[in-house]
Amino acid sequence: MPRRTATMLASTLVLFALLCAGVFIKVPYSEMSPGPTVNTLGDSHGAPVLSIAGRKTYPTSGHLNMTTVRVTGADYDMSLVEAVYGWLAGDNIVVPHENLYPNGKTEAESTQENAEEFSQSQQSAKVAALKQLGIPVTARVIVSTVVKGSPAEGRLHAGDVIKSVDGAAVNAPEDVAKLVTLHKPGEPVEFTIVPAKEATEAAKAGAAAPATSKVTINAGKAEGDGHAIVGIRAGTDHTFPFTIDIKLADVGGPSAGLMFALGIVDKLTPEDLTGGKFVAGTGTIDDTGKVGPIGGIQMKTIGARKAGAEYFLTPAENCASAASHVPDGLTLVKVSTIDDATKALEKISKGDKAGLPSCTG
Repeated sequence: MPRRTATMLASTLVLFALLCAGVFIKVPYSEMSPGPTVNTLGDSHGAPVLSIAGRKTYPTSGHLNMTTVRVTGADYDMSLVEAVYGWLAGDNIVVPHENLYPNGKTEAESTQENAEEFSQSQQSAKVAALKQLGIPVTARVIVSTVVKGSPAEGRLHAGDVIKSVDGAAVNAPEDVAKLVTLHKPGEPVEFTIVPAKEATEAAKAGAAAPATSKVTINAGKAEGDGHAIVGIRAGTDHTFPFTIDIKLADVGGPSAGLMFALGIVDKLTPEDLTGGKFVAGTGTIDDTGKVGPIGGIQMKTIGARKAGAEYFLTPAENCASAASHVPDGLTLVKVSTIDDATKALEKISKGDKAGLPSCTG
C-alpha cells in the first residue's frame, strides 16, 4: 500500500475514533437555548392568558410578550460532541451543569421549585399591578409551610392567618420569627390565628373576619445557634377586590412577573399601553413593584426578536449582559420598577424611541 494512502487511511481511522469517543464521552455541562414567547394580552392553547372578572376591562392591542429559556434536563448526559456544537452554535449557551442544578438537584425538585416560584410571581404581579393603578389590596400574614416533624406540625396548618404571637400584633411575615426567637427552646409560644378554611370561606363570601383561635406550641431548638423555633415559614396572602386569573401551561420560575403585571395594567387601563407595538420583556417582580434580575437574558432577547419584538424591557441588573449581545432590530429598555416600565411603554406607544432609558454594556 502506498505511503500516502496508508497515511490518509490512518488519519481517517483516527478521526473516526475521535468522533466516536466524543459521542460516548460525557461531560458535566447543560445547554440553554431560546424558548417560546407568549403574549400576555393574548391566548395560549386557546384560552386567554389573563382573565379579569368583576371589574371593567378595556381593549388592548400590540404585544406584551413574556419570554422563556429552554434548558436540558437534570438527568441529561451531554456528550463532548454536543458540548462543542453548543459552544459553536450562535443561539445556544453551554454552561456547567451545576449552574442549573446546584447541589445535585433532581428534575422533580427543580420542577416543583419552578412551579412554586411561578405561582408566587403571579400573586406578586397582581399585587404590583393593582398598587400601580391605586386599587386597594388587602394583605394578611399566613402560615406558608409547616416543617415536617417540627413542634408546629398538626397544630398550625398552611393557610392559617396569623394575627398575633404572644399577644403582639403580626403585621409582616418577618414579625413571626422575631417574636418566636424572644423565647428559649422549650418555652410555650401562643399564636392567635384564624384557621385556613374559615379565613378562605370568609374572604370568598366577602364576610367579616371570623373568630380567632389560640394555639400554644412549645418551641423547639434550631440546629446551629440553638435559637427557639416552632417550625413554620410565614408568608403573605392577598385578598383582591375582583378576580384575576393567569393561565399559562408548561412554564415555571418567577421571571414572567413583570410582563404579567403589565398585562393586567393594560387590560384595566382605558389608554392602550403599547400603542400596537410589539414589546417583549422579562423580570421578577415583588409586591412593591420592584423588578429583579433573571437568568438566560441573552437567550430571551434572541427568542423575543425571532418572535418579532422590537422592544425588550430589561431588568436593570441584566442590562450589561444583555447589551453585550443585542439581536439586530431589538431595542433594550432598562427598567427597575413597574412604574419605569409603564412610563417606558408610554414613550414606546408614541414612538419616542430617543427618550427611552437604554441598556449599556
